[in-house]
Amino acid sequence: MERYDALYRLYDEFDAKTLRAYQDFVDVFPPVDSRVALEHWQSASDELERRKDEIRDGFDAGETYADVAAHATRDQAFTALDLYSKYGRSVNALVLDVDETLRSAGGTDNEIPREVLNLLTEFHEKGVPIVVCTGQTLENVKGFTIQGLGNEIVHSGTVSIVYEAGTGVFTPGHGAETKRLLFEDLDDDIRDVFDTVRSQVLSSAPEELRRGTHLQGNEFNITMKPNFETGSAKAVEVIDDALVYQLDLLGETVVEDGSEWARTYYAHSDPEIRGVLEAQGGMPDADVEAIPEDVRDTFDRIDVAYYEGDAAEIGSRELNKVVGVEAALDVLGVDDPFTLVMGDSKSDLRVMQWVDENDCGIGAAPEHASRDVLDHVVRTDELIFDRGKAGDVLRTVYALNRLGRLG
Repeated sequence: MERYDALYRLYDEFDAKTLRAYQDFVDVFPPVDSRVALEHWQSASDELERRKDEIRDGFDAGETYADVAAHATRDQAFTALDLYSKYGRSVNALVLDVDETLRSAGGTDNEIPREVLNLLTEFHEKGVPIVVCTGQTLENVKGFTIQGLGNEIVHSGTVSIVYEAGTGVFTPGHGAETKRLLFEDLDDDIRDVFDTVRSQVLSSAPEELRRGTHLQGNEFNITMKPNFETGSAKAVEVIDDALVYQLDLLGETVVEDGSEWARTYYAHSDPEIRGVLEAQGGMPDADVEAIPEDVRDTFDRIDVAYYEGDAAEIGSRELNKVVGVEAALDVLGVDDPFTLVMGDSKSDLRVMQWVDENDCGIGAAPEHASRDVLDHVVRTDELIFDRGKAGDVLRTVYALNRLGRLG
């Protein structure tokens, strides 16, 4: 109880809210060429140190408690201590989804907030590797990661990018291990299916799909995206059509006249896909058990994912974010991981379940995450944050790591 008592003292006897405001101002002060502004920053920096000194003088581990108070609210600090009491470990790697997790179209104007970028920089400076884990293409992720964190951090050897939901891993600064194309480990039969579907997916599509969608520039996954605003009525309509078209094309590629088998199999596997097929009157009157075993075996290895109004995607079930994260941690040299996994979708849930089952991390999700993700997070550590407020969880984990150093 000694640490809990110390936290009570910290937040009862010291003005942590004002201290935190000074810390935030000093950390995210924009680069300006103004003597007056720089003098204001220096004044704030001096006041920050004065207030920290008061805490340093008041505790045996004063530096740690001053740092905790400067970064975390009372609730965040106590949550951090609860997590340390439960797991007895600090977080030694961050695994972070981007869209609708670190940034949100509805909460941050689709930009990663400066607060979040600053916190990630602080984790980096304290030696915590960062794994950016997303369904986007490598070029897209590299672009905004370098723009946000800076070229030096991204190429420091402690940042890895899992892209296309686990088909590849990019870890600058690791020689021959810098880029791992995980899809190259798939056998030829599966790769042939993907090559055939990819070569036909737009050229054989109905005209309305060719005009209403485009292919995301993936290295392996086959992702049809809408040429309309994500989530709009037109986007929902065209992605629903794209999903059905992809199912039929995949089925015909695997076996002649296999479109109904593909619809039946994937409707049986995913209620959302079933819902789209039923809404379009395209649900076959067939039993999944009637699908020939060899065809089922092939479908078992291929994933069809539906994201309403956003994407219809064909990927490999043998490649997912878990596989990508394991590869990234291997390259980064994190042999005994205890990770923070932040995400909002089914692909992120797999990583959260993996760390939970292997006792190697904790999961956190935004309040608007999918129901299955929220159910998992509530059942484990209840690390749910408001839309656009990923920094709240990062602050909690920052405090966890600082308190964990006290042993």
